[in-house]
Amino acid sequence: MLKGKNIILGVTASIAIYKACEIIRRLKEENFCVTVVMTQEAEKLISPIVLQSLSANRVYRGLFDTPEAWEIGHISLAEKADLVLIAPATANIIGKIASGISDDLLTCIVCATKAPVLICPAMNEDMYKNKITQANIQKLKSLGIHFVGPIKARLACGKIGIGCLAEVETIIKDTKRFF
Repeated sequence: MLKGKNIILGVTASIAIYKACEIIRRLKEENFCVTVVMTQEAEKLISPIVLQSLSANRVYRGLFDTPEAWEIGHISLAEKADLVLIAPATANIIGKIASGISDDLLTCIVCATKAPVLICPAMNEDMYKNKITQANIQKLKSLGIHFVGPIKARLACGKIGIGCLAEVETIIKDTKRFF
């Protein structure tokens, strides 16, 4: 049923990045084709080769990387997408998208795609509850961008609070709703 559906998985620099590995594995089990786009900051937390091995596809990283064939990377990826899923999504990426800033590969794809966008925030509770972050989320929702909200659990700082990436199964379930 889902075979051949293309998901662009945006991976940003949250400590929850390790869950991206499980998200890829679960999406592949559901017969999605997963193409990973990492932010430059995400590479500080996980190697692209890990995500490439799990997705069995090239991992895209830089806006100006040399393509394998002549193509405009962000446009071809945006057109290829049946869904753009960003998990984990930092306050930074949410703010950039809400402001229309397209200064990296992932934000350019979001700007250029006609596919639905599903964002899964993961950050410290204070960052998540910040009025600016909340205003950015509300703005994006009003523009038709979808969210899987974070959950309350132990944060990287050691405190219990809202901001942890949603459970992988919840993300997969919400992803499948688009198909």
